[in-house]
Amino acid sequence: MRPERRYGEVVAAFDGVLGAFRRRPETPEPARSVESIDRTALGDAHALDDAVPDIYWRQLPPATERTWFDAPSGRLAHIALGSVDDPRVVLVPGATGSKEDFVLMLPLLAAAGFRVESYDLAGQYESADAGPWNLDPPHTRYDERLFLDDLLAVLDAGDGPAHVLGYSFAGTLAELALLERPDRFASITLLSAPPEPGQAFRSIKRIGPLSAVTPPRVGAGLMLWGIRNNLNKVPPGRIAFVRERFALTRRESVDDIIGLMMRTPDVRADLAAAPVPKLVAVGEHDLWPTELHRRFARRIGARFVVYPTGHSPCETAPHQLVRDMLALFAEADGAR
Repeated sequence: MRPERRYGEVVAAFDGVLGAFRRRPETPEPARSVESIDRTALGDAHALDDAVPDIYWRQLPPATERTWFDAPSGRLAHIALGSVDDPRVVLVPGATGSKEDFVLMLPLLAAAGFRVESYDLAGQYESADAGPWNLDPPHTRYDERLFLDDLLAVLDAGDGPAHVLGYSFAGTLAELALLERPDRFASITLLSAPPEPGQAFRSIKRIGPLSAVTPPRVGAGLMLWGIRNNLNKVPPGRIAFVRERFALTRRESVDDIIGLMMRTPDVRADLAAAPVPKLVAVGEHDLWPTELHRRFARRIGARFVVYPTGHSPCETAPHQLVRDMLALFAEADGAR
């Protein structure tokens, strides 16, 4: 039995916006943008996000459980917060990321009555010892099947379907997992995920045309250089953690992920046919143009929200993102 949603404990400041989403329409609506909602109703969520300080990103929220998960590729660093009896939310980070990317969201989702989990992808940060050599039989690279089987193993470890968020590259993983195992999904949120199939980097702002002639390892090297040198101007505490994380992340894992993103599968028609509630969430200064994300959301029948931030709303707009995810979860409950 699902627990009572304690929305008031988390989103009292912007409950009016949630109310607009709680009413499930009789027929599917086209993808909606946050621009279609009264901007004044979002003020409190914006204010809460604007007030988030630069934090020590290695510090997890109180009561967070830090464990290891035995996945097909090896031991994955895993965290969880909330009662084991509550519905699950699984947050999956992308390339060069980690579970800590969601530390601002964990207590919000747990307070709303959910068991929220995350883990480091194989080869990334504290899951650096997980890799293709651990598979049976061993693989030669960090391939799509490796990451997908790890995600499915995490989902299978819990009872019932989970609300899944895939961030950037992990958005594609979440899409593939949904299509392969729809029984494991209560909803899907695609956060800053590639909006086009094929060579995902071809439409990136400013440097997109260069990606057509750039091998994966060179592309990964350029990305890592930009992150290390803080071209995105993130706060001191954040960039310090990111640089520390790079010391553990395996370069070959990043290279292989960039290669996979250059061959993003086209599953848009299948996603559109999937009945699970969907949300596409992006920052207005994301890597890809907002219009591409909007078209993608419309194509797959997803809600669409845009935040006044960049590629990482989980870090810079956590209250707004959680607000919209809770609305999606309410829709999922109404569909059952």
